[in-house]
Amino acid sequence: MAATGGEAARHRPRFTNRAAVMVLVLAVLVVSYASSLRAWLTQREQIREARSQIAKSERNIKALEREKKRWHDPAYVEAQGRSVLGWVLPGEVAYQVIGRDGKPLASSRSLPDADQVVPEEKVPWWVGAYQTVRVADHPERVPTPLRKIPRTTNE
Repeated sequence: MAATGGEAARHRPRFTNRAAVMVLVLAVLVVSYASSLRAWLTQREQIREARSQIAKSERNIKALEREKKRWHDPAYVEAQGRSVLGWVLPGEVAYQVIGRDGKPLASSRSLPDADQVVPEEKVPWWVGAYQTVRVADHPERVPTPLRKIPRTTNE
């Protein structure tokens, strides 16, 4: 009998029903926690985006409140009337700059971005003075002007 008991102990299956149930329970727990974790991470991202949107809206509200306060200043209202609507007070003369195409030039209500502005290269005053002397010594040659205006064929 000892031979059969030892032989049975040697052939005992390594994967028992109890182990199979345990693996199944662990798998169910992992799946349920993974879906919960994904939902939690998604909600955290939504909360972060909502906070960002709230901060942006608050900045926008503050800017609009500052703009509203500016409109209570009569000098600001007058400046806006002059620049946007082109109004002038009685006795003043208004000028409008005309472009090469014959149309009035539009005024820019905003400044360009700092990245787009090319800083002016400053040269020392003596370099500028020397360049004016050099240009005066060697002027550019210009074509001789016409002495007579030619007749057109239309006349």
